[in-house]
Amino acid sequence: MSTRTADEANDPIIESRDELVAPMQAGEKPKSAWRIGTEHEKLVYKLGDHHAPSYEEACGIRDMLMALRQFGWEPVEEGGKVIAMRGEDGTVSLEPAGQLELSGAPLVNLHQTCAETGRHLEQVKAIGAKCGVGFLGLGMWPDKTRAELPIMPKGRYEIMLRHMPRVGTMGLDMMLRTCTIQVNLDYSSEADMVKKFRTGLALQPLATALFANSPFMEGAPNGYLSYRSHIWSDTDPHRTGMLPFVFDDDFGYERYVDYMLDVPMYFVFRDGKYIDASGLSFRDFLKGDLSVLPGEKPRASDWWDHLSTAFPEVRLKSFLEMRGADGGPWSRICALPAFWVGLLYDQGALDAAWDLVKHWTMEERETLRNTVPKLALGTPVPGGGTLRDLGKEVLGIARAGLTARAQLNNSGDNETGFLETLDEIVASGKVPAQRLLDRYNGEWGGDITRVYEESF
Repeated sequence: MSTRTADEANDPIIESRDELVAPMQAGEKPKSAWRIGTEHEKLVYKLGDHHAPSYEEACGIRDMLMALRQFGWEPVEEGGKVIAMRGEDGTVSLEPAGQLELSGAPLVNLHQTCAETGRHLEQVKAIGAKCGVGFLGLGMWPDKTRAELPIMPKGRYEIMLRHMPRVGTMGLDMMLRTCTIQVNLDYSSEADMVKKFRTGLALQPLATALFANSPFMEGAPNGYLSYRSHIWSDTDPHRTGMLPFVFDDDFGYERYVDYMLDVPMYFVFRDGKYIDASGLSFRDFLKGDLSVLPGEKPRASDWWDHLSTAFPEVRLKSFLEMRGADGGPWSRICALPAFWVGLLYDQGALDAAWDLVKHWTMEERETLRNTVPKLALGTPVPGGGTLRDLGKEVLGIARAGLTARAQLNNSGDNETGFLETLDEIVASGKVPAQRLLDRYNGEWGGDITRVYEESF
């Protein structure tokens, strides 16, 4: 989630709705300038008793952030409290209950992405070893209740935590108990964005299946393979889901603006503080009629903030965000960008991937999305077969796309090796959550604390 630290006082005022397409249009780049941005979250726990450390405690979240200074990171503050660290590898920030996130830098190839991920994990592990802290690569806390989790000192989280129970039953679980891996990708034109958006949405359930890694809740199996994905089904219907309008013939930047104008606001950032605007309308803000800021019109940064408060399976800002995967360990962090870059950054691969799914109806897409949290690769797909069958085809397309990119490391290897962990999952038919359940029901003897041995 984006981090704001100061007002953008020099931001232009948005005078009309027509200006709202500017961030999307500004995102258009020639293929040579396309980059890969990878974000990944991890659960943080104390080695001694497995509790989630608070912000303030000794060797807690604040101290861990500040310890990153030894690796060249610089603190970012809100209200006098450190809430993030910035450096050459992007931003290390806090999710609501202290989940630690790296929002990586925009990089040229997957070799760089995986090296960035490796550096980050080495750094936090080194800090954790000194602080008695460990990390879990899972999609959801396996044993913590909401009440057992700390709250981080970020103003936007305070507002969201109040608002979530008003609009759904699982929004607090989303904020406090889940972790994800996400990939941010570029487009060359509005038409290119549309095709990538549609392909990404249609195939997001396959990514959810391949990365399904949240089968436990409060110490026992929860009946799902990706409970993190299930949580989004009742978080906030105004800002989640499969976005049927993306598949309409007239979809483009303007339609996405219309969607975002229908998404209720959360907040406005002024004078270093977040003002609660939850449930209010950005349309009223455009007219100067926002009740919490009467007479004031939005700035460009306000619109950018608002774009970050929708949580569909694919999200558009000045790039496309692929949002369907559970958190996981190092090898799968590298695999998710490989999956999407292989499919979306080569024209032949993009065309082939879209051909596989373009005939699906919206009802079929919704059924797929709603079924996959429980069945993962066993989910039936339109036309027959399962996601496992589709996965074999799609991974073949992704491999061809990465081969065509011909991005080599110093040893002469291309990027296809990063798909190997996904090949193994499809070949076995067992997603990560199923392997965890096998251990829970087998060698762990139902002892959920054994999951902490599966850390990064």
